[in-house]
Amino acid sequence: MKAAANNKKAAASQAATGSAAALESSELGEVKVHENVIASLVRKAALSVEGVSRLAGSSLVDNIAEFVGNRRMARAITIEMDDNNRVMLEIKLVLKSGYNIPEVAPQVQKAVIEEVEKVTGMTVTKVSVLFQDIDDTASEEGNGEEEEAEIDSIPMN
Repeated sequence: MKAAANNKKAAASQAATGSAAALESSELGEVKVHENVIASLVRKAALSVEGVSRLAGSSLVDNIAEFVGNRRMARAITIEMDDNNRVMLEIKLVLKSGYNIPEVAPQVQKAVIEEVEKVTGMTVTKVSVLFQDIDDTASEEGNGEEEEAEIDSIPMN
């Protein structure tokens, strides 16, 4: 009876504060990991991979959502946690121009799994990577620099 009351209390607390997974419980208390922590780790790991430009979505809205602690981490990262410390992830990204999706995606998956498991101790069971756009700004910037170099080399009278 006491265990059922504790489970109800934990569920009510979790609902009030957002989704969090309990890693361990002892007489000292519980250790929990909130979705925001996992989302931050996913973001960091994905952006560290060569060929990833940024998270997909509106960067202004995403930055505001992240600042105010939106548990969906700006809609680009979806997190599903279960009671057994397992987590499934989906991340929506923008690819840098000139990179190959079949080469970049597994690198993102590996980086995300390693980072989340290393920091949280949770088991990542699935990482779905969805590329929603290709960032062409790098190639456009390169062209702009070449044009500026040609303009700068014109002799002035």
